[in-house]
Amino acid sequence: MRTLPLVTHTSLDETVAWRKGTAISVEKFLTDVAYLAALLPHGKHVLNICRDRYHFMVGLAAAIISNKVSLLPPTHTPEMVQQLQAFSADVFCLHDNDDCDIALPQLRYPVVMPEHHSVNMTIPQIDAQQLVAIVFTSGSTGAPNPYSKSWGSLVQNVQAQSSRLGLSANINYSIIGTIPPQHMYGFESTVLLPLQSGNALSSAQPFYPADICSTLEATPSPRILVSTPLHLRLLLEAKLKLPELALVLSATAPLSTSLAHKVEASCKAPLLEIYGSTETGQIATRRTAQAMEWQLLPEVRLTQHGEHIWAEGGHVETSVPLNDIIETVDLEHFLLHGRTQDLINIAGKRSSLANLNHHLNAVEGVIDGAFFMPDEVSHDHVTRLSACVVAPSLTASTLLTALRVRIDPVFLPRPLLFVESLPRNSTGKLPRDALQKLIAGYIGQDIGSAGLKNTR
Repeated sequence: MRTLPLVTHTSLDETVAWRKGTAISVEKFLTDVAYLAALLPHGKHVLNICRDRYHFMVGLAAAIISNKVSLLPPTHTPEMVQQLQAFSADVFCLHDNDDCDIALPQLRYPVVMPEHHSVNMTIPQIDAQQLVAIVFTSGSTGAPNPYSKSWGSLVQNVQAQSSRLGLSANINYSIIGTIPPQHMYGFESTVLLPLQSGNALSSAQPFYPADICSTLEATPSPRILVSTPLHLRLLLEAKLKLPELALVLSATAPLSTSLAHKVEASCKAPLLEIYGSTETGQIATRRTAQAMEWQLLPEVRLTQHGEHIWAEGGHVETSVPLNDIIETVDLEHFLLHGRTQDLINIAGKRSSLANLNHHLNAVEGVIDGAFFMPDEVSHDHVTRLSACVVAPSLTASTLLTALRVRIDPVFLPRPLLFVESLPRNSTGKLPRDALQKLIAGYIGQDIGSAGLKNTR
């Protein structure tokens, strides 16, 4: 049986987390893990919704050493909770919120943890084949699908990431994330990465630019910021003085080259973009300001099966079809051309929502924007794209003029709606149904309608 350590820090005195300005040692972490593990209910499956990232990490580790499985769904809505119960009747909820309303048996994270430290404490060794997590897809095309993650595959994944990021064993990094630890990207890059690279996480989950800056200031350097295009764009627009950064990571949504250049110039640090999915975990990276090509992580391969590209090898335990339009360059590199379900064909001309959104957000004065493809065609059988945009300094005519230079007129949005903000979730993603409801609310009728005038 092959085993792998729960943490790779070489000393119990090393820092594994920063919480409210206080360093938490590996020894303290393992003490907290053992204490919480003794409190866990008998159920096999854990829904860990702890907001504090350190609490989440302790809950994850306590579940692992207790041979329990952490469930990581895309949302915590009542409907999703019901689906989790149908998936596993013994699931219970671990939380650190006084007003938790999850309709499951609950265990609150202890407000006070013991200070006792054992002189004989050792780092737990975990069977590489042990199932430690089940992640669920977003369910945008149906019911969420579960994907099992073994300890060995997760460790191999983040250790490959650590190597790709160039994290030195002689440098202790502080990793600050703006995304939840329950999200696959946050799970890998803000929880597992510090555990398996000898570095420390920040317990905070800042969202607003001022909070991001204050969290960075309260955390020792060298610092790695794990974020999203939405958070990075808002951070730059706030024009706040940023503490020194060693590296910036971005994922969950396409990152434009222009934004990548601006982030690197403002942060004075390299920005690496991560490509992956719930099904595969992270499988490739690129430095977006310097290259369009993505480089696969070691041992991961892309193969063509029918009309789809599949990922396999490395930490990807079973061959998985990718929902993206991919052009392979060589065995290690590829180009990404958007998602397969985003393909658009209007009047014989082809594009993708990703391409159109790229051009929309590249217009000077646009803070955020997204195109929407309706489910139904209009009465004249010509599909009409809609778009929502946050651009307080622009008019519809100015924006449409700029778009005509960038995209074919057949793809110009009708209607073009100016809104105060887009309904993005905590990871910066824009759910299709949320965008559909927003547009329907603005136009006051079915989203399939056409011929509506632009607002503003």
